[in-house]
Amino acid sequence: MRIGVVTGGGDCPGLNAVIRSVAKAAARRSWETIGIIGGYDGLLAPGNYRSLDYQALSGLLVRGGTILGTANQGQFTAKVGHGEHRQLPVELLARVKDGMAELGLSALVTIGGDGSLSIAQQFYEYGIPIVGVPKTIDNDLEGTLWTFGFDSAVACATDAIDRLHTTAESHRRVMVLEVMGRYAGWIALYAGVAGGADVILIPEIPFHYDRICTAIQEREKRGRHFSIVVVAEGARECDGEFITAASAPNSREARLGGIGGVVARQIEAKLNKETRVCVLGHLQRGGTPTSFDRALCSIFGAHAVELIAAKDFGTMVAFQGTQITAIPISEAVGRLKTVSPEGAFARTARALGICLGD
Repeated sequence: MRIGVVTGGGDCPGLNAVIRSVAKAAARRSWETIGIIGGYDGLLAPGNYRSLDYQALSGLLVRGGTILGTANQGQFTAKVGHGEHRQLPVELLARVKDGMAELGLSALVTIGGDGSLSIAQQFYEYGIPIVGVPKTIDNDLEGTLWTFGFDSAVACATDAIDRLHTTAESHRRVMVLEVMGRYAGWIALYAGVAGGADVILIPEIPFHYDRICTAIQEREKRGRHFSIVVVAEGARECDGEFITAASAPNSREARLGGIGGVVARQIEAKLNKETRVCVLGHLQRGGTPTSFDRALCSIFGAHAVELIAAKDFGTMVAFQGTQITAIPISEAVGRLKTVSPEGAFARTARALGICLGD
């Protein structure tokens, strides 16, 4: 039996760890595993792939990125605009099915977020045997408590907050840190609480500048002459629009970014207090995965092979707190998992005196 592994969408820490886990678990069943190069395009005839033997797996557990390469644009794009889904042409799906047959693949493991798994669902509906592994630093996929890559991104953002504290205090400045997350505030909220931020702005809670400024002024009255503001890239002012870094082509999702600079300029203008901005950007996607992500990736990859063995196709591996299970891919995609404004973590932030801008 021969199976394939493909990675799609943005890269993140842990992709290689999943690839390693799938290949090692498959080898225990005497299956051959090949890695599809460059995303779903590698499935099209004549195929672009590499063997995932034991030699190829050496050192992958701690290595960031993906040895297979990935893509989040081109003909295999399922999301456009601000998250609107797109149906792939039937002719393209037929080429994928033919390509898999030419490669001799009995099944495919796809590792990706909402966009890549939306494509996987279309593959399954067309009759292609496929299982999914949830990947996104944004942690915005329904059906799973955690996606791999999220813990590593939070660790990166938390470390940045720790470093900003010392320079902010030294210069009595307001430091604004912009983090990723797209339309969900999980990274900002988790890192902000873990790093002791004073203000956290997330997409789920539209903010008011007067509330932010009041929180900073209250700290000044208590003798705390610096503040840390963490802003999710999808955060927006009440009744405001998303801030985008550039115009999105017709075949791509909008690229969020720039809200940190907007917030910093407003704070400085309203309070006449020196304010600086730091945008973490792709630093959150790179580097070695945390120990939690390595373990989660290993569990996800091994379970994906079990799903193939059981012919439980059209499913996605899911971590639901006390167990690893599987859910239909259709239940995970197109349903953005966002932070509840009145949920436990938001209430915790408020209880700690953190301003959420509302």
